[in-house]
Amino acid sequence: MSHIKKIKVEELRLGMYLHGFEGSWLTHPFWKSKFLLSKEADLHAVRKSGQRHCWIDASKGHDLAAPGPAPMPDPSDAGAVSAFLTEAERKAPASFDQEIERAAALCEQARDATMSMFHEARLGNAIDTQQCLPLVEEISDSVLRNSGALISLARLKTSDDYTYMHSVAVCALMVALARALGFDEDGCREAGLAGLLHDIGKASIPLAILNKPGKLTEEEFAAVKQHPEFGHEVLVKSGTLSPGALEVCLHHHEKMDGSGYPNQLVGEEISLLARMGAVCDVYDAITSNRPYKNGWDPAESVAHMISWKGHFDQAVLSAFIKTLGIYPTGALVKMKSGRLAVVLEQHPTLFTKPVVRVFFSTKDDTYIEPERIDLAAADAGDAIVGREARAKWNFKILDDLWAGELANRKAAL
Repeated sequence: MSHIKKIKVEELRLGMYLHGFEGSWLTHPFWKSKFLLSKEADLHAVRKSGQRHCWIDASKGHDLAAPGPAPMPDPSDAGAVSAFLTEAERKAPASFDQEIERAAALCEQARDATMSMFHEARLGNAIDTQQCLPLVEEISDSVLRNSGALISLARLKTSDDYTYMHSVAVCALMVALARALGFDEDGCREAGLAGLLHDIGKASIPLAILNKPGKLTEEEFAAVKQHPEFGHEVLVKSGTLSPGALEVCLHHHEKMDGSGYPNQLVGEEISLLARMGAVCDVYDAITSNRPYKNGWDPAESVAHMISWKGHFDQAVLSAFIKTLGIYPTGALVKMKSGRLAVVLEQHPTLFTKPVVRVFFSTKDDTYIEPERIDLAAADAGDAIVGREARAKWNFKILDDLWAGELANRKAAL
């Protein structure tokens, strides 16, 4: 007889073992969906999440209790994100503007989930990597609908959430890159899970070092360089992660010429997934603002990565650039008309003709009324002549121009 039972959320009691929730991963407040309900705070969080039903495993916890249901909290207090999508909606292509709102909600939930996972690792608790799969699935679906939205939004980090959002960003980048390289769905999920977990070893590094606003000392940098091995140990103990994902954790700082760490591997001694992880990890790191430096422009970052000979697998890097576009979302570019623009969205095949928003005249050295231009349209009347260095202009509004109010919302998280 099955011990798995579907019950109403108001029937939940402490001591029950939660086996699963109804609906999308986004609709419940936990980074894992199977655990013993032992805290009043967790019980309250489930009740205010908007969930109607859940499953319990009576073989691992209490069965359905006889007493009547406990009172529900005020419905107006419900604060969890609700994003019920049909299967068709989960897979259907979406425009950048359509997906960016979903991506913002997913970023917020994914950040909290990843933070909880790192907290468990800091406490020395085992990480059940299979519990991460629903999150990876949500990220993968978002990338499938529109690869630019989540990948671009995940670049916007605060100093406090950098480590967690970096893991989310690398997960999304790995999924997109895996698709570009022809991986099947299982392969894309494995790549995404590897990206999400690649930096779990940083849970062993003091936050004072991780968030230090200045240059690290030699001793501090030596401590940071141990995180791949620490992370590998944590993930091996989980006993459920694929060898490929373990390789990404241990070897995402290796370089093709053997100058990386921790094992100075050369060329194809580095697994394909780890070579992919190296590209995704570096791109997100150099495009993100850090306590000690501002991130580079996305297009500048791509140019720098191309110039670093011996660092990356060139075939993997080429596929990665095609995934992002020559001028990634958020890039500052100069137009033939002399105007400056920020890139909004990629064209699926014409990589030099994205959708942009012009906002500044270099001829008059003044801001102009922002205008959205699809450069692939017959009446576009303008074209990109090259990338423009952010440092030259020091604009404060670039993220607002492509992400709108979501840029400010991310900064406030």
